[in-house]
Amino acid sequence: MLNKIIFVVFVLSFFFGFGQNQKFKVVLDAGHGGKDYGAVYHGNIEKNIALKTVLKVGAILDKDPQIEVIYTRKSDVFVELQQRANIANRSKANIFVSIHCNANKNLEASGHETFVMGITRNASNLEVAKMENEVVTLETDYKVKYDGYDPKSPESVIGISILQEEHLDQSIELAGRVQDFFSKVSSFRNRGVKQAGFLVLRQITMPRVLVEMGFISNREEGEFINSDEGQDKLASAIAGAIIDYKKEFFNPSENDERDEPRTVPKEEITVKEVPQNEIPSKAVSDKLEKGIVFKVQISASTKDVATTASNFKGLQPISVEKSGNLYKYFYASERNYDIAKQKLEFAKQKGYTTAFIVAYKDGIKISITDAIK
Repeated sequence: MLNKIIFVVFVLSFFFGFGQNQKFKVVLDAGHGGKDYGAVYHGNIEKNIALKTVLKVGAILDKDPQIEVIYTRKSDVFVELQQRANIANRSKANIFVSIHCNANKNLEASGHETFVMGITRNASNLEVAKMENEVVTLETDYKVKYDGYDPKSPESVIGISILQEEHLDQSIELAGRVQDFFSKVSSFRNRGVKQAGFLVLRQITMPRVLVEMGFISNREEGEFINSDEGQDKLASAIAGAIIDYKKEFFNPSENDERDEPRTVPKEEITVKEVPQNEIPSKAVSDKLEKGIVFKVQISASTKDVATTASNFKGLQPISVEKSGNLYKYFYASERNYDIAKQKLEFAKQKGYTTAFIVAYKDGIKISITDAIK
């Protein structure tokens, strides 16, 4: 009898656990809270606006059965920055979205902007990071917890010890979508995607963004953000961006062990060996490949690295595309999605654990879902 009970529990755990693994996990982080009010202008309180908007974003996302929402706070409580990172990392989420309101001594400053983790010397970006990071002074032993961080020092913001480019490309993809969706619901200025050293983002091991919905120091913008109508619009924009990102980067069938995968002959997935002297030192992609092509994006960097196999743990062929200041590095180029998935697993075994598949049609990037269809 005991053996039967154990077996039933095991089976239920397997199937329920499996279903959970198939969900796209989103951590929603309402900035500030409790004794940390955030910015306060014209009767607008950042911690309250952030929480109300986060709950509205979560309510929209909850309607999608493929999405699981995790909150760092659902009430007016103080949560340390490190604890927010711990919540995100323990959940093994797909993305982390921290929601805030901006403020500036210049009461005319306005607009939406979304930040990704990175080092910057831009004065305005540094100021935003310093302002959001000041919350650490409310924590005990904050200098010990955050490696001697001094919220008044620009050097501390610049020198935050992070893996700056980890998940950077996907974070930029998500941030860009947030800004695009904001432009659909508001006439306020689109201030774009920016980089800065935010403590709340520094130890999070997934694509992560910090959203500044607008300036509550600006009277007109503050009234909009503090209103139910404004929060509804902003929440719909943030949720829309998350759902749009999910469509592009989340394909639960990739890990569906219940599907019987097609057996791919070994010769189909063998990487052709190319003599080192035939591999170009730099190969920025300019060749248009017709039809549907799947590639494995293994990294994105501000550095222009030679595409020799030795620079990419023996992987070849490697291609690279330049997007703004970023170089995106890809392994393989396949017409068959099943083979691309095997190449993805091979890249992960080589150490590129955050690699993912991207798709192109006639040289133009499209969603994986559309490519498979």
